[in-house]
Amino acid sequence: MNRLVAYIECLRPMQWTKNLVVLAAVVFSRDLFVGHLALRSIEALAIFCVLSGAVYVFNDLMDFEKDRMHPEKSKRPIASGRVSKHGALVLGASAATGGLLLAWTLGPSFFTVCIVYFALISLYSMELKNVVVLDVLIISIGFVLRAMAGVEALKPIDPNVVMSPWLLVCTLFLALFLGFNKRRHELGLLADNAGSHRRSLLEYSKEFLDAMIAVVTAATVIAYAIYTIWPATVEKFNTPNLIYTVPFVVFGLFRYMYLVIVRNRGGSPSEVLISDLPIVIDVILWIGAVGLVVYTS
Repeated sequence: MNRLVAYIECLRPMQWTKNLVVLAAVVFSRDLFVGHLALRSIEALAIFCVLSGAVYVFNDLMDFEKDRMHPEKSKRPIASGRVSKHGALVLGASAATGGLLLAWTLGPSFFTVCIVYFALISLYSMELKNVVVLDVLIISIGFVLRAMAGVEALKPIDPNVVMSPWLLVCTLFLALFLGFNKRRHELGLLADNAGSHRRSLLEYSKEFLDAMIAVVTAATVIAYAIYTIWPATVEKFNTPNLIYTVPFVVFGLFRYMYLVIVRNRGGSPSEVLISDLPIVIDVILWIGAVGLVVYTS
């Protein structure tokens, strides 16, 4: 049983909350309660969980030595020795193959997005994570691809499903916000050993990251606010009231910055999302407000 748990940990199920972005298409297309479309979106979500799990396994295999020097990552199954390198390789290959085969069942367009995602994140794991700024940008593009995949999963059944360009831009900036905050947390946590864990950290400084965080925070709020009052959005939902959900976004961003800068947290956005009570309440309220506007207008 312990061995099975270790293998499951290799896939990092706690990180799968990132894949919830796949559901944005079915939510904002007002199809969440259309049974066959909701089921298809859940299938797409499951596929991305498998694919992202495979990428995590390959990433941990390549970072085996570096993770052993990290105060938190050294506890991961591969770095700690609870899962052998050979076992991890078999697990990663099986997850990648299975995920891509399942992706094909949802259509060529969805499959193509999955291929691009898997290839891009694999390149990140191999080398691009060592290139300053590009490392965070690649991860952020991965979130945009998740959102696009959610659309492509539904299009074979409902060709009218589209994702607002402003919502995609907001997704990009939000991912950049989380990425730069994570780098800042790593820089503070690892101090003089930061470069030995991730080469790109040698090129970062707290001052530079604070400037980047300030830029993407403002960009995220502006992009989301524009999306809520964009004529196409107002026409789609028959109301301009989505603008009233902006304060929840502002509070969530500022609270997260507080946790990173003041409380020295933020190394794992997924963990913060489920462990910090004010953020949990804020997210629940935002989901409720969006649902109220989108589905009752």
